[in-house]
Amino acid sequence: MGSEPLVVLAPDKFKGSLSAPEAVAALGRGLRRAVPGVRLVEHPIADGGEGTVDMVLAHGFEAVTREVRGPLGGRVIARYALRGDTAVLEMAAAAGLGLLPHGPDDDTAREATTLGVGQLIGDALDRGARRIVLGIGGSATTDGGRWMAMALGARLVEGQRLDLSGLDPRIAEAEVVVACDVDNPLTGPSGAAAVYGPQKGAGPETVALLDRALGHWADLVAAATGRDLRDLPGAGAAGGLGFGAAALLGAELRSGVELLLELSGFAGEVAGADLVVVGEGSLDEQSLHGKGPLGAAALAARAGTRVVAVAGRCTVDPERLRAHGVEAVYPLTDLEPDPARSMARAGGLLETTAERIAADWLRAPERTP
Repeated sequence: MGSEPLVVLAPDKFKGSLSAPEAVAALGRGLRRAVPGVRLVEHPIADGGEGTVDMVLAHGFEAVTREVRGPLGGRVIARYALRGDTAVLEMAAAAGLGLLPHGPDDDTAREATTLGVGQLIGDALDRGARRIVLGIGGSATTDGGRWMAMALGARLVEGQRLDLSGLDPRIAEAEVVVACDVDNPLTGPSGAAAVYGPQKGAGPETVALLDRALGHWADLVAAATGRDLRDLPGAGAAGGLGFGAAALLGAELRSGVELLLELSGFAGEVAGADLVVVGEGSLDEQSLHGKGPLGAAALAARAGTRVVAVAGRCTVDPERLRAHGVEAVYPLTDLEPDPARSMARAGGLLETTAERIAADWLRAPERTP
């Protein structure tokens, strides 16, 4: 490896403890203590949820701010990223759970809308964007993208017909891509309301009401467009925003992490590196289905670079992780078994873990851990 190994630090957030950039900083401190000459590439990652805009802003995009309507109609300042004709938006910046003044409850579950998301898309089009990447994690809404479409010129006629004649014509010329890592349909027992409604404050009656409303909305959209996408995998993402974007904006639904790694030039950064460190708060069964760290690990492994993972906790068998390119995993629970204390001390524990990684992977290249 030579005297100055090159390490790419690419964790996602440690939910409840550290943002992805904070996790990168902690790992960097530990590695520099252990190997003062180490060269570090900092590449915190996101998968379409929180941190998506921050991720691309670190790789050549510029921040744009715009006042839009929040999920309950109040004014919020939303930020997105722009580079050339490509805009990267987080729906949560305009319609996220974090924008509910008193948190989610049954009323907000019924009332929250995606109006501000449509306003953000319109602003990006005004600024010349012709490729719009929409990250849709963290939504407060279950409106099927209805109010997003209204903000872009669609119109409901007496609640019984959807008129698309006023839809912004620039949409037809734009490429819209949704960063989506779930495969739920729009309606039914696996749909947006049933699966995600309770997380947004919806009680059983409201879940049923929202599911019926989504079904009616899908009927109107199918009548107006001539195609029914309610069963499209991912249609139920973000309260049905996946459906609205696909059916009315012609959006393609793609793996969030894959898309964002592409936009941020990750493949070029890991090529030739001595080690890549990925990670997140919990490496679990869900992590095996396209979530950020293992998507990054697979890409790095394809480039021939060795990969290790850090995690608050790990419930996945190491052999299964190896199939995704991860050669070793370092859970913080090895150092602090108590979950509450581990979360509270995550930064310091990551520093210590980074020193262990350095000892195993950077100081003795002739030894295979």
